[in-house]
Amino acid sequence: MDKITNKFDIWEGEAMNCEGLKDDHGVIVDNLLVGICIIQEGRFKYVNGHLLDMFGYDKPDAFIGKSLWDMTVSEDRSAVRSSYFKCDRHRVLPDRFTFRARKKDNSIIWIEMGIKSVSYRGKSCDLGNMVDITPSKMAEEALRESRYRYRIVLDEIEDGFGEIDLSGKVIFCNDSFIKIYGYPRDELIGLDYREYLDSNTVDAVYNAYNKVYVTGIPNKGFAYEIICKNGTRKIVENSISLIENSEGIPVGFRSIVRDITARRHAEEELAKHRSRLAAIFSSVRDAIITVDTNMVVIEANKAVKTLCGMSAEYIIGKVFTAVPNHCNKSCYRLIKETLERKTTIKEYRIECGPRQVVVVNSSPLLDQDGKFIGGVLVIRDITRLNDLEKELKERHHFHNIIGKSIGMQEIYSLLEDLANIETTVLVTGESGTGKELAAKAIHNGGNRAFKKFVAVNCSALAETLLESELFGHVKGAFTGAIRDQEGRFKAADGGTILLDEIGDISPKIQLKLLRILQEKVFERVGDLTPVSVDVRVIACTNRNLAEMVRNGEFREDLYYRLKVVEIKLPPLRERLDDIPLLVNHFCSILTTRFKKNIEGVSDEVLKAFMDYAWPGNIRELEHALERAFILCRDRRIMLSHLPSEIREYSRNTKAVSKKRLDDGPEETLLALNKTDWNKAKAARLLGIDRSTLYRRIQKYRISRPTE
Repeated sequence: MDKITNKFDIWEGEAMNCEGLKDDHGVIVDNLLVGICIIQEGRFKYVNGHLLDMFGYDKPDAFIGKSLWDMTVSEDRSAVRSSYFKCDRHRVLPDRFTFRARKKDNSIIWIEMGIKSVSYRGKSCDLGNMVDITPSKMAEEALRESRYRYRIVLDEIEDGFGEIDLSGKVIFCNDSFIKIYGYPRDELIGLDYREYLDSNTVDAVYNAYNKVYVTGIPNKGFAYEIICKNGTRKIVENSISLIENSEGIPVGFRSIVRDITARRHAEEELAKHRSRLAAIFSSVRDAIITVDTNMVVIEANKAVKTLCGMSAEYIIGKVFTAVPNHCNKSCYRLIKETLERKTTIKEYRIECGPRQVVVVNSSPLLDQDGKFIGGVLVIRDITRLNDLEKELKERHHFHNIIGKSIGMQEIYSLLEDLANIETTVLVTGESGTGKELAAKAIHNGGNRAFKKFVAVNCSALAETLLESELFGHVKGAFTGAIRDQEGRFKAADGGTILLDEIGDISPKIQLKLLRILQEKVFERVGDLTPVSVDVRVIACTNRNLAEMVRNGEFREDLYYRLKVVEIKLPPLRERLDDIPLLVNHFCSILTTRFKKNIEGVSDEVLKAFMDYAWPGNIRELEHALERAFILCRDRRIMLSHLPSEIREYSRNTKAVSKKRLDDGPEETLLALNKTDWNKAKAARLLGIDRSTLYRRIQKYRISRPTE
């Protein structure tokens, strides 16, 4: 279209004085593939043949004497008038504008028109050229509609879709991309992708993008951790491909992101579960044999050889009736009955071997959909049942730590592993979770068990007193130092020292502790003579040392020296399965102490214990039961014997939940008032950490009401 228009402009510039259009130039005009018209005083004076064809007319009479807007769709007339009169008619290339016009058959076409001032029969007039651009307009509309539908589809898919330029900034994203990262659209657009990555992940992600840039080969998916705007962490799977311009030059990246946090956690749990099952199957003392519906052995564990005298490799794949055995036919009869009746059957077997008694269980084997696929035969040597029961009972506690939950089982294993390994240990957890008990368990389970265990509460003393307490002092080192004094580190020589509340020590003490951990030497206050000690250091704290390091409140080098191995003790609210055990344990102790014949707690009390958040953890539970024992005059502890905060907790929690429509000041103030402005308890009640609570207090300018 531009080429046609340019040819017309050249022709007009050379030959168009418009003193007559019936000469040779007129023939050219009539045969141009562009609609040509002359408008004088707002009316058509001339139209060429192509323009008539465009509008579906045979004769020029349909135009002559009429105005341009007579041919224009009514909705566009105002805009056409404005564009027509605004045109610069003296430019070499005429100004152009578009509008909709109505043809003879009343159909609508899109016109692009250019205007230029010329002379026609001695008078000034406008020379116009028109091009039918309906096909391109329809294509544009189709493209616009396609893009609209594409955007709707893009926003509906669960995967995040984004485009990132070569500098690493997000330039486009769909709604799911925003949902995954948790940023508002206006903040996410223009954000460097490194902003939502953990510092340990940046290099790996950069290398992945760079490899796609260098090779041009898409990365079909790799997983890494991101940090959302609210600080939460997610695991995403990212597929990357290159965006190239029309010349094949890379201009950015196309990023498809899928939140796989739940899937990854499920996979990890499934892997752990399968690993445990495989370990159990392989190491359990019971002989386990599985058969399909045709009685063919499909699996057997190692214990089959011990109890039945046949290796698993030998019997797998054989029909059960063809497996030779030296015992009676009870196993065959049981598994056959299970396959026929699809029910579980138990039978005691005696004289399976010399002085050997076993219990045989036969149960249906089901697939993941519950479909019956065979049977399972379990043969248990009950001569070792007492050992198994004893082992099971021991796992309900470890030294003086009570608990059978999965989390505590993992901690027991870790404590066992650490007992004889001479390394620094950091025990973290909320107040009352039993950090000192964990430290003693490590000490008592190791080679230093017969040496001293010295505990120091670092938050109970001022800096100068703490320094003297830890490292000792010489006579005259300070006012009141009337004699030499041995410090706690020297007292613990050969044993273990517990530094409780390590997060509360000053920078000066931190520096001296760092030297002990590195060099095993220190100086007493007032003395420059180095003192060497052989002490195992265990530190405890209920504070977030990592955050203190970031805030410059705790030395980073000391933090990593202490955190060679970290044991995170879970709060009581995260180990509800252990509450009945702890209740029984404390009731047993308190029954002896108070010489009361109390049988235990009521179901209502146990439910209250299970519902309560336990901000004071195990220590609070112990004190609550001690109070109940004092008040109780019956055989069983009832709800009325408990502290009021436990009785009212459930109702208070519901009240807060109703208020908690958002994270506004009302629910924050309500939680603070409910906990008498104990910020740690208020944060737990709100389900946030203390740093978040402090930011809310500052943000909403919340202050404690004056008495």
